[in-house]
Amino acid sequence: MPHYLLATDADWIVEQVRAGIDGPDVEWTLCRSGREVRAAVAAATAAGSPPDLALLDLQIGTMGGLAVCLDLRLEESGERLPHIPVVMLLDRSADVFLAQRPGAEGWLIKPLDPIRLRRAVRTVLAGGTHQEGVPGPDQVVAG
Repeated sequence: MPHYLLATDADWIVEQVRAGIDGPDVEWTLCRSGREVRAAVAAATAAGSPPDLALLDLQIGTMGGLAVCLDLRLEESGERLPHIPVVMLLDRSADVFLAQRPGAEGWLIKPLDPIRLRRAVRTVLAGGTHQEGVPGPDQVVAG
């Protein structure tokens, strides 16, 4: 049974994410504050069911998705938590710069839709990366 952690304080994001990847065999941990994430991951890990994936809203009150992802990576490097793949939920394409820094395996730019969300989750769970808003090798970035 897959176990997903979703960190957001926006009800509409909870609805969109769960509509896109929910199912009868999915276990959810919902964190309404970024500060709750580390403790939730530690508790789930201690119970033998660490999250398979964390979906982090960039704009979470009290501690945003960027800081949460950095915190998870620091706890992992200190061997206090296992590696949890992260998909960041970004507000705009300019936020891609931020998402690249903390070691997230993927990111989506809102608004979300079920097809893109499922594709990102499948890719990241398979060990790949899902990066929206990053120019390909044939694209020129104006600047």
